Amino acid sequence: MATVIPPPSKREKTAIAERTRAQQDVRGIPADLGSIRVQFFDQSTGKSTSGPISIPIAEATVKNLELLLNSLQGNDTFERVPYRFSYQPSVTVGDSTTRDNIIDITSSLYRSLLLPGLKTSEDSISLHYTPQAVFKVRAVSRCSSSIPGHGEAILATQFSPLSSARMVSGSGDCTARIWDCDTGTPMHTLKGHSSWVLVVSWSPDDSMIATGSMDNTVRLWDPKSGQSFGQPLKGHTKWVRSLAWEPYHLQASGRPRLASASKDATVRIWDVISKRIEIVLSGHKGSVSCVRWGGTGRIYTSSQDKSVKIWNANKGTLIYTLSSHAHWVNHLALSTEFVLRTAYHDHTGHIPSTEEEKISKAKTRFDQAATINNQIIERLVTASDDFTIFLWEPTSSTKPLARLLGHQKQVNHVTFSPDGLLIASSGFDNHVKVWSGRDGKFMFTLRAHVGPVYMSCFSADSLSLVSSSKDTTLKVWDVRTGKLKEDLPGHQDEIYAVDWSPDGEKVASGGKDKAIRVWRH
Repeated sequence: MATVIPPPSKREKTAIAERTRAQQDVRGIPADLGSIRVQFFDQSTGKSTSGPISIPIAEATVKNLELLLNSLQGNDTFERVPYRFSYQPSVTVGDSTTRDNIIDITSSLYRSLLLPGLKTSEDSISLHYTPQAVFKVRAVSRCSSSIPGHGEAILATQFSPLSSARMVSGSGDCTARIWDCDTGTPMHTLKGHSSWVLVVSWSPDDSMIATGSMDNTVRLWDPKSGQSFGQPLKGHTKWVRSLAWEPYHLQASGRPRLASASKDATVRIWDVISKRIEIVLSGHKGSVSCVRWGGTGRIYTSSQDKSVKIWNANKGTLIYTLSSHAHWVNHLALSTEFVLRTAYHDHTGHIPSTEEEKISKAKTRFDQAATINNQIIERLVTASDDFTIFLWEPTSSTKPLARLLGHQKQVNHVTFSPDGLLIASSGFDNHVKVWSGRDGKFMFTLRAHVGPVYMSCFSADSLSLVSSSKDTTLKVWDVRTGKLKEDLPGHQDEIYAVDWSPDGEKVASGGKDKAIRVWRH
């Protein structure tokens, strides 16, 4: 009897379909379409790189456009910068010209603009380019160390902005711990709180760690010695849920400030040197779930009273109230969060020697991240128990830019990619969704988790995403394709906290199994 070949598995079918689609894409551009004129413009400044250039349509793929732009800028083979291209159609109404929705060039000009009929080969196309990360982060793929030490569930983790060598975690055992992630050993135990440590935050200049607890206090620690900086910061009447440091380029010399948000419906701004409360922001009617300190001197708070409030950080006055959500607002994120967290630390590892240079570098990095069409724009995204997400641009309007619909259950966490172009949302419907950070358009759903997803975190190059879930696994995704890169089992129970180091080297996670796990490539 002849052997019957078994039918292809689901994975083989998917691979065959992908291969066929890729081949169709290559064959899909007719060779006889002639040429098209293209002019390149810098997205942040609006300046043109050169005059219009005639390009054969059959060759106008993203890869070739990237090569052309690099050669126009005089970059060597080793200095090549990867770019993202977009086209912004303009609509003329009467005497005024308005900009319509941005179209990303995903594979080629033919597929993105000519085939849908937006442009013809007779037109001249203005392409806006934004540089992607100039370095590449390799996706983590293995657990390099599992470090026991905490006596209860780990509730928060954060890497130092300086490097991936040190990380702090907060736990239900009333302590925070600093870990050496290179050797996989504990460095210091930060004892002092009398209840769960709910939130940990490393200052942008790497000189202090702040911890917020269920004992209603905030404590400050020296990361080098593990000693407490004096007495705790007392003032809140209920537990502290979120912390935000003042951006480095806005700090008064030697006097950093810290904002703490609490279940007592207030946000307090502390002078961490004198341990004084400078300002109390009281206006919310429910527990304040999240606080963020923006690079333009504004403080953003979200609350269980269904509102988001924007405050002046120096005067303590309320600027706007954003109220579009229909239920608790669980989390908020800023488009500039990554550069505010890392201040003057970048991928080169070079640290300026004087304080003026440090402030100047932090300010330059913030300006580069926030500049769109010659304007400093800080975008805000909020996640809620009403299953929706809103994208805001508070500098221009108190109305949301976009309402992001798609989650089937509560949305627990949102985050912007370091380049500000993507948003990832994690929900109790077991899914992570990726959206455009510019206009809130849905891109894709990342499906693989089999339990609620608690949080997610982008790599420093904005090309990968790691998500943590109740299903005891971490998953690493490629956000360009929406495909799963790595499945990382290893934890024995739910994973509550995850962080990807700013230098891209390591991922740290912690949860109900009381062990810190460090992952690397």
